[in-house]
Amino acid sequence: MHHIAIIYKRSRAEAGKLANELKLWLERYDIEVFCQQNIGDSEGVCCTYQKMDIPETVEVVIVLGGDGTFLSVARFLEDRSTPVVGVNLGGLGFLTEITTENCYHELKEILAGHYELEERMRLKVSIMREGVEIFRQSVLNDAVINKGALARIVDLKTTIDGRYLTYYRSDGLIVATPTGSTAYNLSAGGPIVYPTTRAIVLSPICSFTLTNRPIILPSSVTVQVELGEPTQDVTLTCDGQVGCALAGFDQIIISAAATPLCLIKTPSVDYFEILRTKLKWGLT
Repeated sequence: MHHIAIIYKRSRAEAGKLANELKLWLERYDIEVFCQQNIGDSEGVCCTYQKMDIPETVEVVIVLGGDGTFLSVARFLEDRSTPVVGVNLGGLGFLTEITTENCYHELKEILAGHYELEERMRLKVSIMREGVEIFRQSVLNDAVINKGALARIVDLKTTIDGRYLTYYRSDGLIVATPTGSTAYNLSAGGPIVYPTTRAIVLSPICSFTLTNRPIILPSSVTVQVELGEPTQDVTLTCDGQVGCALAGFDQIIISAAATPLCLIKTPSVDYFEILRTKLKWGLT
């Protein structure tokens, strides 16, 4: 490896300190290092994000922060297949799997080539309004259609490859990747899906009809969700970080992105151990 990027959590002193230390450490291996603080998301009625120009020559991206920082960096990479590894500044994360205590050991293993690349499916999400695309975004975790605190139940006509599935009458709908199945989807009663599975999960939020249950679909399908009658205070949020206010009869079109995210996995990191630790399985 000759060129590595370090992106660290913004406004976090310990993240900046570790980033500078790692930069000096990597430079001892004659590696060029691009080091930058993460940038914040825009705010507004229909926002995407500020773009960070990570050099094309970067071979690996190291993310210092939590899963939220990791998700934002995944958006900066867009359709690039540059491998990413996450170092969690707290404990273990589902995406930032390496702890600060063992990060130097794990990075030595990576520099020595002792790692595997794991492909994580991404979604491409767009909003069509009166035949015009007004929003486009790639997501690693989920796209969520959600009503505000004072909004009424929303009607969401949902089709799969043009075939009618159902009308969700609910507080909203989560469309998740397997990576995102342990995020909002899990809180809403959706299933945990092994992260390398190629599938799309639909989970209604507080469905008015109790028989409307989560469903797992193949990654080859296109999901289209259309808002019913004109409504206010309904938004589409991507990865919980960026999004767009929706209007009546907007169409949200979601399908698997062409390029997955490449996640670096070292032999010492085990997904099931992370699952047990985060969800406190097997504890008495």
